[in-house]
Amino acid sequence: MTAERIVILGIGCTLYADQGFGVHVVQALENRYELPDTVQLIDGGLIGVALTGLIAGAGHLIAVDAICLKGRPGEIYRLEGRQILERLAVKNQIQQVEFLEALAHCQALDHPPQAILLAVEPQDTCTVACDLTPALAQALDPMIVRVMAELDRLGVQYQLKGTGAVCA
Repeated sequence: MTAERIVILGIGCTLYADQGFGVHVVQALENRYELPDTVQLIDGGLIGVALTGLIAGAGHLIAVDAICLKGRPGEIYRLEGRQILERLAVKNQIQQVEFLEALAHCQALDHPPQAILLAVEPQDTCTVACDLTPALAQALDPMIVRVMAELDRLGVQYQLKGTGAVCA
């Protein structure tokens, strides 16, 4: 098991339908899994540049967000390293701007985590609604599987709440 600190960051605003997808994922992870102390779940909704302090000391960052890449709603993407910067260069949400700024600050502080962005193609990011659209509600469990696969890859042991069964 890795001893490095791992941050799982949910990005988005839950007031605008699918924009809050990353936050919904983090909330579901918190409800379903017992994670070791080295794994920190963060609702990065509207934290802004303060994200820098939360991710700067991490060895690994798994960020989850809804980003428009012109795919079909619910399509899941995995981006890492420079791909994150390139794909988010055309920023369409303030949270993405703040996330990129936080990563840039970590780089300037010489403490950048190894970052992975797990993203989903949204259907609706403009309607004021706290619920996900049906397409993204269906993508929630597959995204959780993807996040847990990243933890498996990093050698993290965790368990489902209430079962006692250890995974990874």
